[in-house]
Amino acid sequence: MAEGWKGPLERVDDYRWRIPKRYNPGMRVPGIIYADENLLKDIRTDRAPEQVANVAHLPGIVKYSLAMPDIHWGYGMPIGGVAATDVGKDGVVGAGLVGYDINCGVRLIRTNLTEKDVKEKMRDLVSALFRNIPAGVGSKGEIRISGQEERKLLIKGAKWAVEHGYGKPEDLEYTEEGGAIEGADPGAVSPRAYERGQKQSGTLGSGNHFVEVQAIDEIYDESTAEVFDLHLGQVTIMIHSGSRGFGYQICEDYAKGMVRGLDKFGIRVPDRQLACAPVNSQEGKSYLGAMRCAANYAWCNRQILMELTRRTFERFFSLGPKDLGMDLIYDVAHNIAKIEKHIVDDQEKTLCVHRKGATRAFPPGHKELSEKYRAIGQPVIIPGDMGRNSYLLVGTERAAETFYSTCHGSGRVMSRSTAIRNLRGRSIARELEEKRIFVCSTGRQTLAEEAPEAYKDVNEVVEVVHEAGISKRVCRMRPLGVIKG
Repeated sequence: MAEGWKGPLERVDDYRWRIPKRYNPGMRVPGIIYADENLLKDIRTDRAPEQVANVAHLPGIVKYSLAMPDIHWGYGMPIGGVAATDVGKDGVVGAGLVGYDINCGVRLIRTNLTEKDVKEKMRDLVSALFRNIPAGVGSKGEIRISGQEERKLLIKGAKWAVEHGYGKPEDLEYTEEGGAIEGADPGAVSPRAYERGQKQSGTLGSGNHFVEVQAIDEIYDESTAEVFDLHLGQVTIMIHSGSRGFGYQICEDYAKGMVRGLDKFGIRVPDRQLACAPVNSQEGKSYLGAMRCAANYAWCNRQILMELTRRTFERFFSLGPKDLGMDLIYDVAHNIAKIEKHIVDDQEKTLCVHRKGATRAFPPGHKELSEKYRAIGQPVIIPGDMGRNSYLLVGTERAAETFYSTCHGSGRVMSRSTAIRNLRGRSIARELEEKRIFVCSTGRQTLAEEAPEAYKDVNEVVEVVHEAGISKRVCRMRPLGVIKG
């Protein structure tokens, strides 16, 4: 890894820092990083600001190349990055601007249970979840479908899961895009991607993906929490997963193809990992069609995972759905490119908004929100690490400056290999259990990779986006038990 960032960072205010266009003559817009002085120390160490500046070279980019406080080094574009390009002015879309785990995202589920109901049963509950939810590298689910049926899944997304008995229709109302983004094109997906995705529906995967049982330990906004039917001491569940090998393969296929197409479109980028194509080109349309297939695959996947979780709770507690009250609060994507309308320089423009490790955060009154949430803004779900907190926030009007985007998690401060090396000889599971957090995983290495020390403190990250005004805290959750791949 190259040494830390040495370039200019101009202070805009306590929570915004600017990389000026003069830093590199090819920058079309400035870079803006959301952070406080403490988080900025970590941000400087892995040269992620260099990637913010590189993204500012993209054709058609408007306003800024943005980075959230959970920013860290990624493939081409930093994880925690946001970039919007003007579709009407040769704006581009890029596979590396979305990333490999297309629509990696998170959903939050409320329950009627309290911490007292589960406290003495957590070890057994986590074991039951681990038995019933396929997890780990290459894990395979119970769903076996034909190629023709898989194409239907890629169009219908979470709706396909509901139609096949995984969940209830109202779940779709509280899922971004209703659980299926329009414009998915199964014909734009390679045979290898189909092969990789055919047996992975309803699987958690590995790395930072998880199912976590939590308890609400802080309420910041009582009136908004009431809309969500949330209160202190209540048990919630968070599910974090994505499009598995299916989405990975789509990114790999199109990232290579976009590199080959750079000369065709006369596009110059400082890093080939930022290879892209005009949104309105055949290459751009094909990528968007395939990416939307992966996004729908991921929404279907999380819908199935939620139903497997519900069934586990029902059997474990011998309670029915009505008594458990396991209702979906919301599901949001973290890695996706969306065609959206935004105001730029007092004009409404159609933009391709890339959110890579960033969460959409629509404000109160936005037409795409369900009636239940229209008065309070879009739910924003921010998971932390296994040993600290997670958060529920809502979007704000101030987030117009970020194309209605905010952070997506805590953000790594150690690479996976560094975490494994630095934590060798320690039992992360035992350390967490001493804090009354019970963990099941497929191996010790996964726990080392995902140890709390490998991440920034999510409390500090959320403090930045709250104080900067681009999302507003509602409540905080503390982990009780976690399963990981």
